[in-house]
Amino acid sequence: MPKDEWRASLRPRIEAARAALSGRDAADLARCGGLVSKGGSLELELLGQTYSIAWPQLTVSFSNGKRCPEELAILLLDYLSRADSSVPTGDWLGFQELPDGMFYRQAFQGYSGDQLTTDLRGDIERFREAALKLEGESLPIGDAAYAFRVLPHVSLAVVWWESDDDLPANATVLFDRVASAYLPTDGLAILGRMLCRTLAKAGGAG
Repeated sequence: MPKDEWRASLRPRIEAARAALSGRDAADLARCGGLVSKGGSLELELLGQTYSIAWPQLTVSFSNGKRCPEELAILLLDYLSRADSSVPTGDWLGFQELPDGMFYRQAFQGYSGDQLTTDLRGDIERFREAALKLEGESLPIGDAAYAFRVLPHVSLAVVWWESDDDLPANATVLFDRVASAYLPTDGLAILGRMLCRTLAKAGGAG
């Protein structure tokens, strides 16, 4: 589907999310989602970037005031509408363990972990450096692994295995068990892709 058509298809979901949120209490939403109430808006960070959700209009903007594209708007509105104050557990799931994740696991792996190893040319040291730049927390999994607080109450991890004589380098995105309470699986897939792209950029990929 062309990007313009895909974005247009998200607009009914955005309007439905706004309608569902309009009757909620802003202070309670901020508390449940770990947002900050500031100047008539609710603010939160996604991968270190600040976004603003205007209240009560529920429009989603970058920190410079520019409106976010539809895929970011529905991501953050879904997060806000589902937030229940649960915090990450440190119990990690593969994409295939998310609701309906098994059906899209191969595609997700292709544009997340596989793309990351391609972008970083299979170099584990570039991955480590990139992860530290993003303030990742080291995990005792694989040959290198780091956890990232992607949204206030949603953590993702990336696990890297070095290449050997039979297999190329491999990276896999994992999701904290509470993540699926905050976002649907398609939203978590977008988060995983965004994290891998951010890591690739931090690791010097063009």
